[in-house]
This record gives sequence, structure tokens and C-alpha cells, in this order.
Amino acid sequence: MSHAAIAEPELIVARIGAAGVLTLNRPKALNALTHAMANGIAEALAEWARDPAVTRVIIKGAGPRAFCAGGDIREMHDMGRAGRQEEALAFWRDEYRMNVQIKRYSKPYVALVDGIVMGGGVGVSQHGSHRVAGDTYSFAMPEVGIGFFPDVGGTYALPRLPFHAGTWLALSGQRIGRADAMALGLATHAAPTAAFAAIEAALCEGADIDATLAAHAAPAETAPILADREVIARVFSAATVAEVFARLEGEAGASPFAAKTLAAMRTKSPFSMTLALEQMVRGATLDFEAAMELEMRIVSRIVHGHDFYEGVRAAIIDKDQKPVWRPATVAEVDPADVARHFAPLANTPAI
Repeated sequence: MSHAAIAEPELIVARIGAAGVLTLNRPKALNALTHAMANGIAEALAEWARDPAVTRVIIKGAGPRAFCAGGDIREMHDMGRAGRQEEALAFWRDEYRMNVQIKRYSKPYVALVDGIVMGGGVGVSQHGSHRVAGDTYSFAMPEVGIGFFPDVGGTYALPRLPFHAGTWLALSGQRIGRADAMALGLATHAAPTAAFAAIEAALCEGADIDATLAAHAAPAETAPILADREVIARVFSAATVAEVFARLEGEAGASPFAAKTLAAMRTKSPFSMTLALEQMVRGATLDFEAAMELEMRIVSRIVHGHDFYEGVRAAIIDKDQKPVWRPATVAEVDPADVARHFAPLANTPAI
């Protein structure tokens, strides 16, 4: 008698003692977030918000490589290519609503983040009250490299980082580790990865969250980014992407950081970088809900464009890393086309 393989759930939802525990459970896919996972998180959070026995929520990723490497971008690409843009937009709308739910959650929300945290993984961790970075924590918002934009609340969170570091992250897609995340406020706590199980066990038993995290704190680390803070501030305070490039070129001879950033940005979508810079400017003055509404406007136009599909093709499908961007240069980007992405949507449900 043959036995069919039992499929593992993509999201494990458990009530353990005083805690609601969410486990992102697609380790082979670096725990990439699917529509069903986003909806499952939202449903669990709504239930636990009403349950007085649940006093905190914990979210973690399965496997050692990633907390969550982003949304299931390949699925969104395939839907759009098949003319199913509205179906793809339904995922983003539900994901963005869930991001708001986390930001406004009435109970402590503790993300145990180790390994890769990008895109959608940022969305399910960054907006909670406690963000605990493990030894291999690696943060990035690399969306401009696939013709997309730093969404899932990036419009709100990134402009609020010190010395224009959020704009640098948005336009360059560069990765940072735990020490830099602590220095920027992206992580609220640092703990050895080996302590995560003990932290989770204590929190499930109802232990004080801040005292538990303090008891398991990793030694303080020097943040590499602080050595380059003045360069970042000078370069990424520029009003246009063209000026960012000009300033990087001026700094590159004396600054290895500027040279590395310049090389990275030369591979990104010119349109996405221009869009992301405007997003950072606008996001600095918006509350969280308004920022998410703005992201819904942008993504509703992106799915009918060119660069997102070309970027996913080059990075994920063909893996040739040779995207052909349209337009090909920053100078060719039409400001009116950028502005169109921020215009209000007609007859569209709110976030």
C-alpha cells in the first residue's frame, strides 16, 4: 500500500501557553510568503487579539537559512504575465492589510529573526513591537533590482531611519547585518541564535518580554555603517536619482562604500530607483495607513508595466542577471510617469 506524502503546512499556527506562535514553514523556499500565509497570519492575529489568555505573539521562520526572504514574487509574475493582475493585486492588498494589523496590534508582537529577512519578511516583522536579531540576521529591501519598489511598509519605515540610511537601502538594495540593524533601529534587540529556543519557551510561559530579551542579549557590536554615515547623509539627501549618482561618483575615489554602492545601483531599474526616491520623500510625512494606501496605488500600476516582469525574468526565471530595463537610463525616466504611479485609484477597496 502506497503512502502519499503528507504536505507540511506553509504556516504553522499554535497556541502555546501565554503565546500565539506563528511559524513560517517553507524552508526550501526561504519561507517566502504566499497569499494563504498572509491570510493565515491575519486570521490568527484577529483571533488572538480577542483571546485574553494570549498575552503576546511570536513569529519565527523554519530552518536555518531565512526568517522570510520575501513574498512569492514568481507567483505574482506568473499571474501578471497570464493577464491575472487583479488576482495578484488581491494578494498585495491582503498582505498590506495584514501589515497594518501588525503595526496596530494591541499585544506585544515578538519577531525572532535569523537569516535572511527581505521584502515580505520585513513586512511581517518590522512593524511589530519587538524585533530580535539573531547571529546570521541579514536585512535588505532589494526590490529595485527586480523592477519593483520597497513595499510592505517601506514607505513608512525607511524614511524614518537616521542619516538617510533608509533611502540608501531603498535605492541600492544593499544587505546589512545585525549590528547595523541595531544601530538604525531596524532591530530592537540582539540575541544569540542559540538562545532563540529558550527565549520562545520563556515567553510561552508568560515571562516578562523585555526582561527575557535582556537576559539573553548578545554582546554589543560595532556597526560598520556608522563609519559611512556622513557619506550616506551627503549622498542620499539628494533630490534626484541623477544627483545621487553624481554625488556617489564624487565620493567613490575616497570611499570604498560609495564605490560599492555606485556599482550596485548601476544594475538596478532606473524607473524603480526614481519611483523609490519619490516614495521616500512622500512617506516621510505619512502615517502608516496612508503609506500603505500609497503602496497600493504604486503596485496597481507596477503590475501593468514592464520592469517588474523583466526583473523577475532576469533574476529568478532565466537567472541571466541581465535585465533590459525600460527606460534604460535615469535620464530617460519621465517624471510624469513616476507621478502617475502615486495618483489615487478609482473604485478600489481601501487597505
